[in-house]
Amino acid sequence: MKLKKYAWLLFAAVFIIVIIFAIKPGKESGAEANPIEEPIQEVEPKFYLTLPADTLGFEDHTISSGESFGSILGERGVSTSIIYSIASRIDSVFDVTKIRSGVTVKIAKGENSSIPSYFIYPENAFEYVIISLNSDSIYAHKYVKERTVKRKVISGTIEDALYLSVNNAGGTNALAMSLVNIYAWSIDFFRIQKGDAFSVIYEEEYVDDTTYVGLKRVLGANLIHSGNDYYSFQYENELGFDDYYDEEGRSLRKTFLRAPLNFTRISSRYSGRRFHPVQKRWKAHLGTDYAAPTGTPIMTTADGEISAASYTSGNGNYVKVRHNSTYSTQYLHMSKIKSGIKPGVRVKQGDVIGYVGSTGLATGPHVCYRFWVNGKQVDPYKQKLPEAKSLDSTSLAAFKEYSEKLIQELGNN
Repeated sequence: MKLKKYAWLLFAAVFIIVIIFAIKPGKESGAEANPIEEPIQEVEPKFYLTLPADTLGFEDHTISSGESFGSILGERGVSTSIIYSIASRIDSVFDVTKIRSGVTVKIAKGENSSIPSYFIYPENAFEYVIISLNSDSIYAHKYVKERTVKRKVISGTIEDALYLSVNNAGGTNALAMSLVNIYAWSIDFFRIQKGDAFSVIYEEEYVDDTTYVGLKRVLGANLIHSGNDYYSFQYENELGFDDYYDEEGRSLRKTFLRAPLNFTRISSRYSGRRFHPVQKRWKAHLGTDYAAPTGTPIMTTADGEISAASYTSGNGNYVKVRHNSTYSTQYLHMSKIKSGIKPGVRVKQGDVIGYVGSTGLATGPHVCYRFWVNGKQVDPYKQKLPEAKSLDSTSLAAFKEYSEKLIQELGNN
């Protein structure tokens, strides 16, 4: 009896299981399976600068010589009255008359519009002016791309001109010019020799991590000239200004620049007896002649006040600067004196005061640079020129710790 009872129970259990599987929804039964919900993928909107690139079409246009803001838009259906309104309403941000030929601009249109909606003008590699052309919403604003800074170290041997050697080592003309400015008071670049060497630690700026923007700053350098090390390190002094100092914390600046021009050559030095190429006779030459192309900017070598800006048959166009009660300088044979340079005007070291020419008694374009000490003309290259202030004692320990690390890095490159 018990066996029959257990057999019936077993049969009943199997029957119930079969029934459950038979009525369970599934693909086999034709019942619709519960749908699996797929996650919704959000599409990131695309932008060009601040403009929605998904809903705009962009046209590149390179400005030709003689083209204007108005002519570019007029050819694309913008009315003269709207162009005039745009120009007048954005002039505090952007002067449309200043657009330059050769610059590639972007012109944006809406998907269903034949009239441009935006005009994008690149002022440089990282600054853009975005102009809204919509008649009911005219505006202009500047967009600045984020810049990244890359630290670089290069070194090389001078085989020719400094800027060529710097370029060959992987640097730029801007870096070479910066080195000239840093060492302008301590090294005579007209005496740089083949075999001299340099090492430089510097920073450059980039946009999008790849497009070069320009030189940011030189952190440290060593120029080996005639077998001697000339170090320079940028450091903030007690007044909060960045300046360049040697390894002992002495300022590299002096009161006077070594020369009034960059990248020229000395064609005639200060001499007590020189055969004058125009007058054809022996006489003293109380200046230093720097040959350079006509129009090359001439800089005042120190702060001071213009004491003369005139013309004589011998000097041609010339400017004289009184620096203090001891020192004065004079610059002769200019093609023209810079506008605004006249007696009584104050000038800063490095300010342009005129341009190279060959006026007066001159056989070719150059500037004759004359130097007075206590009213007497002297050879500037034989003067011990005063230096700018060095780092104070409270800054010196931190500076030396900083500069020693850079000296090691310069030496290892």
